[in-house]
Amino acid sequence: MLKIVNGQVYDPINGVIGEGQELLIDNGKIVDSLSDENCQIIDASGCVVMPGGIEIHSHIAGPKVNSARSMCPEDHYDHFMIKTQKTRSGTGYTIPSTYMTGYQYSRLGYTTAFEAAVPALEARHAHEELKETPLLDSGIYTLMGNNYMIMKILSEKDEVGRRERLHDVVRWLLTSSKGYAVKVVNPGGVENWKWNNGSVDLDTPVAPFRITPRNIMIGLAETVKELKLPHGLHLHANRLGETGNFVTTLETMKALEGYPVHFTHLQFYSYGLTNKGALRSAAREIAEYLNTHPEFTCDVGQIVFGPATTMTADSPMQFRLHQLTGNKWINADVEMETGAGIVPMMYKPSVLFNAIQWCIGLELLLLIKDPWQIVLTTDHPNAGPFTSYPQIIRLLMDSDYRNSIIDQLHPKTTQFTNLKELKREYTLEEIAIITRSAPAKALGLTKKGHLGVGAEADIAIYKMLKNKERMFDSPAYVLKNGKIVVRDGIVIDSFAGRRLIVEPDGSKCLPPDLVKDFASYYSVALSNFAVQDEYLLHPEVIPCI
Repeated sequence: MLKIVNGQVYDPINGVIGEGQELLIDNGKIVDSLSDENCQIIDASGCVVMPGGIEIHSHIAGPKVNSARSMCPEDHYDHFMIKTQKTRSGTGYTIPSTYMTGYQYSRLGYTTAFEAAVPALEARHAHEELKETPLLDSGIYTLMGNNYMIMKILSEKDEVGRRERLHDVVRWLLTSSKGYAVKVVNPGGVENWKWNNGSVDLDTPVAPFRITPRNIMIGLAETVKELKLPHGLHLHANRLGETGNFVTTLETMKALEGYPVHFTHLQFYSYGLTNKGALRSAAREIAEYLNTHPEFTCDVGQIVFGPATTMTADSPMQFRLHQLTGNKWINADVEMETGAGIVPMMYKPSVLFNAIQWCIGLELLLLIKDPWQIVLTTDHPNAGPFTSYPQIIRLLMDSDYRNSIIDQLHPKTTQFTNLKELKREYTLEEIAIITRSAPAKALGLTKKGHLGVGAEADIAIYKMLKNKERMFDSPAYVLKNGKIVVRDGIVIDSFAGRRLIVEPDGSKCLPPDLVKDFASYYSVALSNFAVQDEYLLHPEVIPCI
């Protein structure tokens, strides 16, 4: 049993904002009373108390992450942790090793993280790595946007039969992979590229079934809604990173109106085009649309200057990035399901394109009025490492600091962006929302992201400092399941978190005709495809409501 006293509590879900409130903890939960007052006490005087942080979109486990670790030894030379009595050693900056990933998230006050893109065929590998990522409850999003069986069903003419078969296959893929949500990456675009065709728009017929990205997105968005999954369709849309792509982004949003959809790393989709064909910010156009569509949520994918390692199931985009930069790369075809690519990057404030990208992400965060609609991410490690979150928080909370950085960017940056005109400064309440409460709500995690009675005792306590980067970089305490795991920024305990999964009601069997396709085209036996329970430590099924 434990009691936290004298802190300023920020719990937006329960409407508690900066109030002095005791928190009582027993058996890993927040309770309304303790049977024994002779308990451990944390005096949080001069501190802010928040729920544990929740990472809605990150790339921290699976084959592509492990491949990036191997191809980028330079990422590991100068960034390491030495083994202690409680923690293991680890290395890496943009792509840290598994143990180091868990420790670094914990050191920032984060207690839950989701791996954002996993092919069902490779889910076992991702779960193995998450098993070795300490102090985090975790889950995976299962890739479906270029899946052969999904596309085959969507091409069928019988609307009623198509709907039921799609439900069956989505349930089967989620349960086989022990996944949490449906993830779509460049719908149809990856498959089209495999057939040596170009990039796609919403209504481009995609080989081999001649369905369109619009068909794929709407079909899966309907299924997610009808299966009552806790998280909406997690969408990496078409034309990522292409100048002028905000038009496609807006068309995609209009096509999906009324469905619960989470748009990922929206910074990469908010690119306008000048009359001369150069990049300009279109953050205002995207924000204005989102401000009138509360059914949508997004995360930002904020650029961080310095090294990054881009990795995504959007293999054609990665090929273009390799051609553009000349940097080393890996690209792969995941049979029947998706592709993947890896390209190391360096974002520089002196490079105009990078400077505009940096501004666009912050503009989205400042122009989207409702903080419950947007989540702080760097699309780790695509736009930069998650360890940069404290710096981004300072940029949001301190406009003078933000403007001082703008002044260091390429001198033409302000011609193509609107960031310097924006005076908004985030409050501590809004920071708690975009890092904790909003992702919990978007993910359907009713026992996380708040500090009410019955919530999990995942708690971060920060010393109140004027410099918000320093404040959020080194919490005074972090509690996981009611246990103190970080004190003064140092990890003092280490144990495994839980795996969060869904099990939608209904049939979870592959239809007979698709069983034959599986046997004909996959290189593994159907009996070996599903992830066994042994790969999950402490699994928890989140209800579909």
